[in-house]
Amino acid sequence: MKKSFLFVTAAHFLLCTVAAGQQQKTVPLMPRVNIQADSAGKKDIIDQQWVAVGINRPYSIQHDYSLLFRGKPSYRFELKTSDNALQGYAKGSTKGRAELSYCYATSDNFKDLPGSDYEHARKMKTVYHHGKGITPQGASMRYTFSVFISSSLPENISAIFAQWHGMPSRRLASTPEGQVKMLSVDEFLSLYDRMIFKKNIAHDKITKKNKGGRVTYKAGKPNGWLIEQGGYPPLAFGFSKGYFYIKANSDRKWLTDKTDRCNADPSKTPVMQPVTSRYKASTILYKEPFSDFPKDKWVTFNVDVDWTVYGKETSAIIKPGKIDISMRYTGKEKRIHRHLVDHKEVFIGRNDEDGYYFKFGIYRVGNSTVPVVYNLAGYKETPR
Repeated sequence: MKKSFLFVTAAHFLLCTVAAGQQQKTVPLMPRVNIQADSAGKKDIIDQQWVAVGINRPYSIQHDYSLLFRGKPSYRFELKTSDNALQGYAKGSTKGRAELSYCYATSDNFKDLPGSDYEHARKMKTVYHHGKGITPQGASMRYTFSVFISSSLPENISAIFAQWHGMPSRRLASTPEGQVKMLSVDEFLSLYDRMIFKKNIAHDKITKKNKGGRVTYKAGKPNGWLIEQGGYPPLAFGFSKGYFYIKANSDRKWLTDKTDRCNADPSKTPVMQPVTSRYKASTILYKEPFSDFPKDKWVTFNVDVDWTVYGKETSAIIKPGKIDISMRYTGKEKRIHRHLVDHKEVFIGRNDEDGYYFKFGIYRVGNSTVPVVYNLAGYKETPR
């Protein structure tokens, strides 16, 4: 009896150990932060440099111990068919997001400021402007990151896996008479109390009371005010319409025209031939068929950027940008280095007061619901 009991106990222990090992292959990273409107707490910060944004399913963003990068767990990202939780650019379309943001603010960033500044920043959606991970306007930077794409990933996905975003200020506004100006904090807060903003369009705030006396608000008609909201990412790496592509966008207008959808199509636009409008330019820096992109191995990108210098309220370009991009990976037991973009002059950036910040993960666009899974790791950014 004793031997049998010992055998069962040992077997049970072995099974538990195996099960625990299997559970540890991936560990969900669940906290999410609205970086524009909230600061990050200690429990929200991942590996002392990231916060997670987007949908918060257990599988969406995970530490992956089964696929290490330089001895550390990589980040596994996944969006399933039903995970599009955001309204797309086109009416009736959807998009999905599960990303890590390198830029965020904490309470320490506000500790030496007046007590009201944090609440004001929340209303202006500029909390992250006070934090880490910001590339200043016109800076020269070097960025490095790595991606692992499985050969099982469908080639018809439509997703951005790395992107640099602008940092618009909602204090930049256009009056009903069409005058564009940078509002003071008090001027913006006065609008905030009287209006509801839907993207860049202001609506009159209508007060309602229910039978219990509870006050709620709803948006009335647009009142002619517009506020800065941003636009396409100035730099993006992704997959679309059977292509891997790298795209640079530029917007020199002081207040972004959201009706101008200047955006190069990777499947139609030739490399280094910008699609332009009066104020915007969109350039496919590089593209290749999805089938040619290296699979089942770590691919590391090195990106050197001189961000374009803009003229603020003049809506002018003071100095064009420049970009150099290379990729390296191991193929057939040898190191492969490919120079994708060779120090090309390009318009890249936005005419914002503040600069740019990096995110990687899955940003599924174009109304696509094709399931997406891949891993990312190894991000670094340094001034040049």
